[in-house]
Formats: sequence, C-alpha cells, structure tokens
Amino acid sequence: MRTDRIFARLDREPEPPKIEIPRMSRHRVVLFGATMAFYLAIVVAVLGSSWLVELDWKVMLYRPYEQWPQLHAFLDYFVVLGQRGPTAVMVMAWLGWRSWRQHTLRPLLTLGAALLLLNMTVGSVKLGLGRLGPHYATQIGSAELFAGGDIFPSGHTANAVVTWGILAYLATTPRARRWLSVISAMVALGVGATTVYLGTHWVSDVLLGWAAGLLILLALPWFEPLIARAEAFVFAVREKVRERRRPRASAPATVPVPAVPAMPPQRGHEEDDAPVREPVGVASGRGPGRPLPARPYQPARSERPPVVPAGTRRPPHTERTPRTAPARPLGG
Repeated sequence: MRTDRIFARLDREPEPPKIEIPRMSRHRVVLFGATMAFYLAIVVAVLGSSWLVELDWKVMLYRPYEQWPQLHAFLDYFVVLGQRGPTAVMVMAWLGWRSWRQHTLRPLLTLGAALLLLNMTVGSVKLGLGRLGPHYATQIGSAELFAGGDIFPSGHTANAVVTWGILAYLATTPRARRWLSVISAMVALGVGATTVYLGTHWVSDVLLGWAAGLLILLALPWFEPLIARAEAFVFAVREKVRERRRPRASAPATVPVPAVPAMPPQRGHEEDDAPVREPVGVASGRGPGRPLPARPYQPARSERPPVVPAGTRRPPHTERTPRTAPARPLGG
C-alpha cells in the first residue's frame, strides 16, 4: 500500500469541502417520536413498580459478576468507554483534527451541543427521580426512587450512545456513516450490558440510558442553524483579532532632498555703483528683533581736515633770533 495516499488523506484540504448537513426528515421525526414514547413508558413502568422493577431485582439477585468472574477484569476496563471524561477527550481529538483539515468548526461545536444536551436532560432526570443503585438498595422489590440517588437513567450508557454516535452523525460518506453506526451501537450496547454485569445499574437504568442518548442524536438537526451561527460568530471574532494583531501598513519613507542655496538676485549696473549698505540683521548671540546700537557719526574721508603732524621736521637754527612784537609806548 502506498504511503503517499495515506499522507494525502491526513493533509489539510485546500478549501472547505461541501458537507451535506443532516435535516430533520420525516423518517427522523418518526424515530424521535417512537423513542420518546419508549422513554416515557420506561419512566412510568419504574414509577408504578411494575414487572420492570421485578426484572431489575431478579437480575440484581442473580449477580452476573459472580456467574462469570473471568470477565470481570476485562469489563472493568471496557466500561471506561462510557465514562464522559476519557471518551470526550478521545472523540474531541479526532473531531479537532477533522475541523482543522476541513476548515470548519462544525464537528467540535456539534459535539459540544450534544454533550450539553446530555448533561441537561440526563442530569435533570437523575436528580429529579433520585433512584438508588443495586448496591445501595434497602428494600427488596422497591423501585428505590426519591431516595437521594443519581443512577436513573444510566449516565455511562447515554454517554456511550452520544459520544460514539456523534462520529456516525458527522460522517461525510454514506459508507462511513453505516460502519460508524454499527460500531457505535455495539459499543453502546456493550457498555450498558457491562454496567448491569458489574451491578452498578438496574436493567431499567440501561434501557432509559439508551433511549436518552438516541433522543439527543435524533434531535441534533434541529440545532444545526444555531451551530452554524455560532461558527460564523467565532470566525468573525477570529478575523477581528487577526486584524488587530496584523501590523498596519506604514507610509513610505520620504527621501530627504538636499537644500539648494537660494541664488541672490542679479543687480544692474546702477545697483552695482550704489554703496553697499550693511543690512540690519540679527547679531550672533542676540535675540531676534533687537536692533544694533547706533554708531557715532563719522564724516566721510573727503570731509576730514588735513592732519598736521605734531612738531616740525626742520632742523633748529641757532643764528636766528625769534621774532618779537615791537614794544608799544606807554600812554601818559
């Protein structure tokens, strides 16, 4: 056998396949009604302490675990297939892989809805009727109802019907659905019979557990629209989370353009001859808008008087006498 075909089946499909969702057909409605009638008949028979209660006591006093003790070790492990914890983990692992492979959450959501219905329906009846088990019975021939027990209907049996039957319900091909239906039915029947063998349940507990699990499987198509809306909501939330985690596209970085120095305006010939005036700018280290201090007036070079050098460059003459002014006569 070629291994590439096996790995191809294990690989994820490129796109979600088109899966036909079961509908609430007329045939299924008839089965649901018949199973409901059987369920109510079992409850009425136990409440009335009829022949069914007598059968419970006959099987209990027969003690099957003492008649065939060689089966006890094997059936102690086999009954685990009806416990909710281990079976839910095994089936959830399989359906989780199917959800990943087929890009859909429907298998996991369907399993969650079925287990929720199982806990609500079976749990409420157990607590409401309060029946004691065979090992805790106090009066022979009594139905042992409303005594604080929690075994009617059998939780192991109902859980085996729902947990393994969900695989047949979610099968994608008719051939796989037929095979899985047969296997799940054998497991559910075996788990129910094992609880009677071990003495943990009455026969009527097992009968009601089979009916309770089958009712949940038959009613699942009514919850398919709710499962589809829940799947759409989860996918919408996932897309919002991805959008928040996704880095936003940043604006492209601008390349800095080197600044080109401004060219001074060209002046004409007349402007070239004009004296250049020092513009009143901002001196270094001074605040903006502070004018420069006024400078004292300095005359132009042409307006300045000639500078006489101090002293004379002529050599002194000893033969000359200094000129003195003539003496004036004193008036009398």
